[in-house]
Amino acid sequence: MDTWRLLLTPPSRGAWNMAVDEALLESVGRGDSLPALRLYAWQPPCLSLGYAQPFSDVDIPRLKERGWELVRRPTGGRAILHTDELTYSVIAPVYEPRLAGALLESYDRLAGALLAALRRLGLPVEMQERPAASRAGNVNPVCFEVPSSYEITVRGKKIVGSAQARRKDGILQHGSLPLSGDLARITQALAFPDEAARARAAERLLERATTVETALGRIVSWNEAAQAYIAAFRSVLALDLQLGELSLQEKARTGQLVAAKYTHPVWNRKQKS
Repeated sequence: MDTWRLLLTPPSRGAWNMAVDEALLESVGRGDSLPALRLYAWQPPCLSLGYAQPFSDVDIPRLKERGWELVRRPTGGRAILHTDELTYSVIAPVYEPRLAGALLESYDRLAGALLAALRRLGLPVEMQERPAASRAGNVNPVCFEVPSSYEITVRGKKIVGSAQARRKDGILQHGSLPLSGDLARITQALAFPDEAARARAAERLLERATTVETALGRIVSWNEAAQAYIAAFRSVLALDLQLGELSLQEKARTGQLVAAKYTHPVWNRKQKS
């Protein structure tokens, strides 16, 4: 067993959540801290954009009307509305064997722990491969509607959205598990040519993705889901997870990243990478 840190951070604003993940990536990459599994939530609800997603995908007036925040992730993919969910992040150096190899290889290893966690909750999940033809040219702005190479699904519907960022010294993978609520809410904060297109997008999303509550027919709390993740990561990845906190250096770096990057229009409002 290898020792990793377990970080359970309180529900926080989107900019702070993304800044923490990047601060941890830097710290772990330098060798200043152990690899980490972080579990967290978002308050208030926040729309996150993928690293290269155009800002023009966002309907700012509708976003503001609903009191939702906006942040751009350091990872790829498309938009996610973070609310009523458990978010996980895994941060490790590039030489960590559980994340070694190409992106899909490392994702596959971590997916074993994710599958085990969801099965502990009673979900009949499986890994589903999507053919390249179904992914080609897809410019849909919604993460949970865009096919990935390998997806964790329940009865054919996507239930986890994950993405990775790879730096010279470290790797970050984070992902969203929607616990409850209306997944189609996200379409209210995205730009569409007309209301008919918005309605069609909402309908497609509900056909292709689901929440834990919908799949199980019962409410699963954040704490219950978190305990399932912790147990699965410990057993499947043979980890000794030690509960810890952000270091003083990580907290300071988080504050710097919030101010200089994750609340800054230059980062959040860019149109392309």
